[in-house]
Amino acid sequence: MRTLLLPALALMAHQAGAFCGFYVAKADATLFNDRSEVILVRDGQRTILTMSNDFKGDVKGFALVVPVPTVLLRDDIKVVERRVFDALDAYSAPRLVEYYDENPCQRWLYSNADMQESVAAPRSASAMKQEEREAKDKGVTIEARYTVGEYDILILSAKESVGLKEWLMENGYKIPQTAHEVLDPYIRSNLKFFVVKVNLKELQASGYSTLRPIQIRYESHKFMLPIRLGMANSNGSQDMIVHAFTRTGRVECVNYRTVKVPSDRNIPLFAKQRFGPFYKDLFARAHRREGRNTVFLEYAWNVTPSFNGMKCDPCVGPPPMPREFAQAGADWSQQGAPTFYTRLHVRYSRDRFPQDLVFQVTPNTEHFQARYVLTHPAQGDLTCSDGQDYLEQLYYRRHRELEELHSLTGWNVDKHRDYADEVRRRMSPERRNTVAPPVPFNGPGGMGGRWMIAMLGALAFALVEYTARRRWKLA
Repeated sequence: MRTLLLPALALMAHQAGAFCGFYVAKADATLFNDRSEVILVRDGQRTILTMSNDFKGDVKGFALVVPVPTVLLRDDIKVVERRVFDALDAYSAPRLVEYYDENPCQRWLYSNADMQESVAAPRSASAMKQEEREAKDKGVTIEARYTVGEYDILILSAKESVGLKEWLMENGYKIPQTAHEVLDPYIRSNLKFFVVKVNLKELQASGYSTLRPIQIRYESHKFMLPIRLGMANSNGSQDMIVHAFTRTGRVECVNYRTVKVPSDRNIPLFAKQRFGPFYKDLFARAHRREGRNTVFLEYAWNVTPSFNGMKCDPCVGPPPMPREFAQAGADWSQQGAPTFYTRLHVRYSRDRFPQDLVFQVTPNTEHFQARYVLTHPAQGDLTCSDGQDYLEQLYYRRHRELEELHSLTGWNVDKHRDYADEVRRRMSPERRNTVAPPVPFNGPGGMGGRWMIAMLGALAFALVEYTARRRWKLA
C-alpha cells in the first residue's frame, strides 16, 4: 500500500481557546468560556502554565481570575505568541491517513515483467493606596501588582470568599452568582488569586488586535489544573485541550481516569468530507460511553529534537521547533534534553468533575496518536482471478467500514448500503452468486435488526410452507 498524508484536523483548533479560571466582567451575556486550551509543563516541582483565550466581546470587559499556589513575581509572568498554540495543535490533532490498494491483476503483470491585551486608565499612587485599604476592609490583600504586556495583573489573597466576591464587584466586575461556592475551597487551601485585566493603552501600543496567551510559572508539590472556577460562569460542559510536556514520559490524570480515544480505525471513504463532524461525534460517543468523567489521550510522543525515530504516522507537517517548545516553557528542549509531549482532551461539567484536575508525570513513553484510515480501492481491470478475489474481500471490508463508522459515531449508515453493494455488482455473475451476504451489525441505525427480521421472516415462511405441504401429503 502507498500512503498519502493529509492536513491535520482543524476542528480542534477552532474548539480550543479560553483560560481555566473564570471571566469576570461588567456584562455577562457574552462571557461564557466554553472552551479552553492550555500548555502545561512540569519539571520537578516547577509548573509552567500557559493559557490561551477565545474571549469574545469588548476587551474593556475582559478580566480573569485564576487560583495560584504562591505570590507570583514579575519574572514569573509573561505573554507569548498565539502561534505556539497553533503549531502544537496542528501537529498533535487527530488526523486522517489515506492508503491506496494496488490492482492485483496489474500486480500479476508487474510480476511477470519483473522477471525482468487595563480596563481603567493608569492609577495614581494615592488611588492604589485607597484600593488596598478598601480591599483590606473586605479581608482581601493585594499582594502584588504588575503590568505585563497588554495585561494589568493583581495577586490577591483573601480570608473568605464573600469578601473577595464583594471586593471584585465593588471594583466594577459582575461575578457569577455561584462564584463564592468555587472561591471558598481555594481560600481554605491558602491559595492566592491571579487577577488579570486588559490595559488598553498597552494593547494599542502593542499593535495586536487580539489578546495574547499569558504564561505563569511557580513551584509547588501539587501538579494540578484548576477547572472549578471555569465552571462558575459556564453553561453545561466545556472542552479543554491540554498540551503537556515533561522530561520523562506521559502526563496522566490522577483523580480521573485517563483513557485513549478510539484510534486506528478504518472508516468509509465518504467520511473524508465530514471528518470534522465525524471526530466531534466520535468524541461525544466515547465521552458518554466512559461515563462523562474521563480524560482522553489524543497524542503522546517523544519530541526530543535529536530523537531519530518516527515522530508521527502520518506527519502532517514539520514538528514544532525547539524555540517553540522553549516558548511553551519546556526550555530544556533547546539543550537537546529529552522532551515528551502529551495531548489530553477533557470535557467537564460541574456535576461530573467536582474536583480540579490533578496530574502525575509517568515513565510511560509509549507513542499514541488519534488516527483514522481511509483506503481507496484498486483501479482498472479486475476481471482476473486475483481481481475477483480482491473484489470479494473489498465487499466485506466495506461492510466492516460501515459497521466501524456506526460503532464510532452512532451514525445511521443504512442509506450507505450501496457503498458495499456497488463492489458486488463489479464481480462476475459466477462470483457474485457465490458471495454470502455479510452478517450486519445490530444497534440503532444499523442494518442488523432489519436483517435479522428478514431472516426470521424467511425462516417462518419456510416453516409454514413445509408444514402446509406435509399436511397436504398426509391428507
